Amino acid sequence: MKRFKVIIMLAMAFTFFSSVSVLAGGKDKEDAKPMMPEAEMKILVDRLEEIKTMDMSMMNRAEKKELKKEVREINEEIKRGGGVYLSIGALLLVIILLILLL
Repeated sequence: MKRFKVIIMLAMAFTFFSSVSVLAGGKDKEDAKPMMPEAEMKILVDRLEEIKTMDMSMMNRAEKKELKKEVREINEEIKRGGGVYLSIGALLLVIILLILLL
């Protein structure tokens, strides 16, 4: 039983530390931007909805290409908007620590 607990703890530790190291190497500090305001996010989402409801059959090829480019740019901007990312391993570790401490 003691060996089983050690294996479980090692698996959780490996999950936690491996996800942190992967996320840490991905972005430079220069590229990091503050979170996007809620109003600006709503404007972008509304524009995406507007593009989805457009009738594409009447557009020519160049207009469709421009809309695709705009959708990609909006999606990238939304992704860069910020947020808190928490890996599954870190979440499990936090829950287990809370259970043990309380």
